[in-house]
Amino acid sequence: MASRDSFLLRLDPEVLAALRRWSEDEMRSLNSQIEYLLRRSLQQEGRLKSRAGNKEVSGNRRRQLPPEPELLPPKDPENAGEDVT
Repeated sequence: MASRDSFLLRLDPEVLAALRRWSEDEMRSLNSQIEYLLRRSLQQEGRLKSRAGNKEVSGNRRRQLPPEPELLPPKDPENAGEDVT
């Protein structure tokens, strides 16, 4: 396992609460969520090379996002009640 550095991070309580909610929604630890967000931001700004072959990186585990759903064409309001089978 790669070594990790640690440091104290002071955050506004409102920001910390929002990060906690987000990490729970993503089923990540708070630490992994913060590292994920920092890594993604650094990669988007070109300040950190992305890891080859990884879709998303969260802490020390790899997590691939599900494919985006295909968009269905809008229903025709004139035929909305008809069964086409």
